[in-house]
Amino acid sequence: MARECALLSIYETAQVYYQGVLQQIQKIIRTIERGAEKSRWEETLAALRKENDLIKEITETLASFRTENPVKPNYQIEEPTKDPDVWPPQRHHVIKKQPPNRAAGAAKKQEPRGAAGGVNRPQANKYERKDQREREKPKEKQNKDEKEFPTTGYPKELVEQVERDIVSKNPNTRWTDIAGLSELKVLLQEAVVLPLIRPDVFKGIRRPLKGVLMVGPPGTGKTLLAKAVATECGTTFFNVSSAGLTSKWHGESEKLVKLLFDMARFYAPSTIFIDEIDSIGSKRGSGGEHDATKRLTSEILIQMDGVAGAAGGDVEVDAETGESKVVMVLGATNFPWNLDNALLRRLEKRVYIPLPDTEGRLQLLKLNLKEVALANDICFDALASKLDGYSGADITNVCRDAALMALRRRIVGLTPTEIKDIPKEELELPTTMQDLERAIDKVSKSVSSEDLEKFEKWMKEFGAV
Repeated sequence: MARECALLSIYETAQVYYQGVLQQIQKIIRTIERGAEKSRWEETLAALRKENDLIKEITETLASFRTENPVKPNYQIEEPTKDPDVWPPQRHHVIKKQPPNRAAGAAKKQEPRGAAGGVNRPQANKYERKDQREREKPKEKQNKDEKEFPTTGYPKELVEQVERDIVSKNPNTRWTDIAGLSELKVLLQEAVVLPLIRPDVFKGIRRPLKGVLMVGPPGTGKTLLAKAVATECGTTFFNVSSAGLTSKWHGESEKLVKLLFDMARFYAPSTIFIDEIDSIGSKRGSGGEHDATKRLTSEILIQMDGVAGAAGGDVEVDAETGESKVVMVLGATNFPWNLDNALLRRLEKRVYIPLPDTEGRLQLLKLNLKEVALANDICFDALASKLDGYSGADITNVCRDAALMALRRRIVGLTPTEIKDIPKEELELPTTMQDLERAIDKVSKSVSSEDLEKFEKWMKEFGAV
């Protein structure tokens, strides 16, 4: 992860990961006695320290570019020597013609103020002023339609970072875009959507949930479900990852979490979706986690308590618009057994997103192949039965590979110039049943039966459907 973040130029996050790895390796070295294994670990430690120092160097160099008062070099320009035999260039004096007295009034209107001998201030002409007014119009309209988060108490750069990287004000994923999972859609609608639509009913013991945790193997549609919830509710969607909340500066990550929840309350009703929540909410006290991760987890727990009020009370309603000011936290993880117990308590609804059943696989096939030309021999029922045990992402990969097979057959042995001259109709040949069967043979399952057993065992112990 540290090297990946460094390659993506996220140097601050990379440094945090490097420090954590270095600490773990040092602990391992202390437990090993003399021998070849210890020397190998020491070599690895030295190599990682070099990489960490290099990242520090890059970070310091970038920080020096952002200094407010950069040192300006003092260049001394030598004046040319005065040679009596060399004459200076002749100065040309432009004599302006004075307009006649009868046109003085018209000339005064047309000339800028600086030309009349007054204060020499540059003025925009009528075309520039018109363009400026046109540019300002959409801003005024936007300010009227949307409220802007006040930056009081937070650095402007932090607010801009959250709005740029995390906030999605208009998510566009519907229930119909997700194949299968009909029971889960009903459950999420009851737990998340209905309290936003009818806040007058969801009071007291019916109060909205603080959070919902979606558990399941990778590629089953957890992220899509979260986006669909935000779309159906018409809420502001905050898509959060661990990289967006980590910082190398002490206390910066906690400040980002507090800012995130403050912005969610400001733009409420809101949905905060934390993908791979186990990376920032792992169990505390195990000894393997970094101190910064502990502080980050604690701040998330505090803010989640503040989402529903000190007493976990009723839904707050905006007095002007009548909208419910609910902030719903949705978490998704492939490793629920690594989550902190206090975080599990706040994520009151814990649902399992399983692999698609036969009906779900059938819908996924039709959804992925709806824009692809198909041959008459396609049998979706037979394909759905062959894809038993495949996740939604696996089925998408199968459909993509099958859709490209006809194209591969057409361009085999051709040069790029010849491929460019082929008509589009010849490249979009129908996908056959044989293509799909060959693609199924090439793409293997990404989820093992042992993993499924672990999920089912965890749900029996900690699930809250």
